[in-house]
Amino acid sequence: MQPRSVRILNFDSSITEQHNLIQRFNPAIIDLRAIGLRCRLWMNAATAAKIRESLDPSLKASVTFFGSGDFHHISSLLIRQFDEPISVIIFDHHPDWDILPPKFGCGSWVSRILEMPNVRKVILLGVSSEDISSKGMRTANLAALKEGRLEIYPYAHSPTKVFLRPVPENISFELRRHLLRRSIVWQELKNKNLNDFFLKLIQRLPTRKVYVSIDKDCLASGYSLTNWEEGCFSLDQLLLLLGLVKEKLEIVGLDVTGEYSLPCFANKIKAALSRLDHPRDYSGKGKPQEAINSINEKTNIAILERLGI
Repeated sequence: MQPRSVRILNFDSSITEQHNLIQRFNPAIIDLRAIGLRCRLWMNAATAAKIRESLDPSLKASVTFFGSGDFHHISSLLIRQFDEPISVIIFDHHPDWDILPPKFGCGSWVSRILEMPNVRKVILLGVSSEDISSKGMRTANLAALKEGRLEIYPYAHSPTKVFLRPVPENISFELRRHLLRRSIVWQELKNKNLNDFFLKLIQRLPTRKVYVSIDKDCLASGYSLTNWEEGCFSLDQLLLLLGLVKEKLEIVGLDVTGEYSLPCFANKIKAALSRLDHPRDYSGKGKPQEAINSINEKTNIAILERLGI
């Protein structure tokens, strides 16, 4: 990974409140707060086009922060800037692999990047949410999983937990076995085994060039406070794997999301759907804003340091 700049796409002011990070890394800040309410959770094609217009092509290799995980679908716009064959490595508590509308949504953006012919493989790491239960799989991108373009490695879910529940009729026995083979339980891996496993995983990627996307809700609450559920990764685990990617592959671009910001929306429909989608218990709930900023900022700085920024 070559020396690169840091960029903030400021939708919700969560990153710009991290003053130590701002002072130390002097990021380029693109103010998108005027359309932030329209972007949260999902956006239409016109809003997506406005964001694309704001992206300086010369900064596409930057480490990009853009606030809450409610904006994770912005990653698909950043990845679209690359034409060469790439693999995408995603650290996330949720798989974001829905095949249903909206097209530009934080729950479906992985399916969007799988539509790009230059994206040869997508690896999902650290998923721990109920989205990989049988109910969640009814709208999941199982076709990409079956084709081998998508692989998912849950953290806390035992592989059999997915299949002990009733599953959709269209999931064949072969696909169940395929899912089982491509599932592991991260919490049972010590660092040495984790190191060995991940090395074997990245060595068989079809491209040496990779884009990395980190949603910090994959982390335990001691390392990240978000407006989503708490993840299971320790910061040491995340930094270990990130260091291996940096050492063994060429990172063409990287983004970080998973800050805390109170969900605010442009219309009542989106606000109502947000209440259904967001968990009642989220890692930032009841925490002082100062503590939230401090924990999230320390993790963001640790990520930048591991990348050698």
